[in-house]
Amino acid sequence: MASKDLRPKQRLGRSHPRRVKIITWTVGLLLGSGAVFAAYRYTATTEVEVAVARVRRADFVISVRTRGDIKSARSSILKAPQVPGLRIVHLATNGRPIKKGEVVVEFDGVQQEQNVITRTTNVRAADGDITQMKATQKMDDEADAMSKMSSEYDVERSKLDASKAAVLSAIDGEKNRIGVGVSEGNLQQVKASLNAHEVGHEADLSRLGQRKDKAVRDLNQAQGYLTMMQLRAPTDGIVNVLSNFRSQGTFGQSTPPFKEGDNAWTGAEIAEIPDLSEMYINLNLEEVDRGKIQLGQAVKVRVDAIPDKEFTAELNWISPIAALVFKGGATPEKSFPARAALQFLDERLRPGMSATAEIIIEREPNMLLIPVRSSFDKDGKPAAYVQIGKEFVVRPIQVGKKNEEDIIVTGGLKEGEMVTLESPAEAAKRARKKL
Repeated sequence: MASKDLRPKQRLGRSHPRRVKIITWTVGLLLGSGAVFAAYRYTATTEVEVAVARVRRADFVISVRTRGDIKSARSSILKAPQVPGLRIVHLATNGRPIKKGEVVVEFDGVQQEQNVITRTTNVRAADGDITQMKATQKMDDEADAMSKMSSEYDVERSKLDASKAAVLSAIDGEKNRIGVGVSEGNLQQVKASLNAHEVGHEADLSRLGQRKDKAVRDLNQAQGYLTMMQLRAPTDGIVNVLSNFRSQGTFGQSTPPFKEGDNAWTGAEIAEIPDLSEMYINLNLEEVDRGKIQLGQAVKVRVDAIPDKEFTAELNWISPIAALVFKGGATPEKSFPARAALQFLDERLRPGMSATAEIIIEREPNMLLIPVRSSFDKDGKPAAYVQIGKEFVVRPIQVGKKNEEDIIVTGGLKEGEMVTLESPAEAAKRARKKL
């Protein structure tokens, strides 16, 4: 049982003085920080960065831009010859420089070499048969000549015997006269046999001659095929191996090019040797730009693979009719193919390179220019924000023609002044939103 004199150290329902003090100071600091931040937020001055550009003097150009590919004005296509069973055993490396006369494509010539050997043997066999036939016919001719000579002798002898009829009995004389008729008949038979043999000999020789002619033609064909086993470069250039349309490529990927070991068919286009001394850019003009373009206009060309150099070209061909491009929609897009001949070529240029072309439609030299983004509308009139020190002053300006990037200034600005690319007020609003 507790004593009456003992009191609890802390009364129920009363807070600790130290804890109250800590809470009070914490709340006060938070309120003070918020007030300071609010004062800074709404009263402090913040420097805003605004993009600017210099008023410059340069040539003003109105142009049309499009994409295109670099092509060779002249190129030689190497096609598979009209030879059966072609298989590529050697193919020059794609993109390799090559000289006139060098081998670009070589086919397997083992079968053709075997054909040449076989057909050479056939020709020699035909020659042997003809020689043998002529020898046999010569022997037959000599035997026929002996038979004819013997028959003629028998006739003469029978005539001689018949001439003795005056000194012989009537029976013997008649026998001799009959013997003359028989001998003359034998002679006619021998002559007929000679004619038949002669005709037969000519037919046999003609048959063997035709067989030899065919063997010679087959040999010449095989030798011709053998000379076609190599395709050589007709000119200096770069090897461009073409696609093998009969190859079983991977689904969804482009057709692979020819390679060693592939079979080729008659007339297959295996490689191209473009002439690098004359090249052009192949263009596709939009329908809306076709009316702005004329032959002879200058073209500035930027090749993707050669970013450090700008090429010049001249527009020398525009298709008179539009080409339809189907991209999956119901209505096809129209474009006008065109070409521009490249000038002052670079040894790094290769056919097939992608490029951007800018066709110069109009050029006005030495004009005062500012970016299109630097012109603003103030009270229905053009104006610009001019930077003076750290301030921006609105100034009315007079403008002329404009293109996609620049606008001509005819009054209100001087060369070298700095103008903004955006409204300073808009830049300030954007900066305050970030705070």
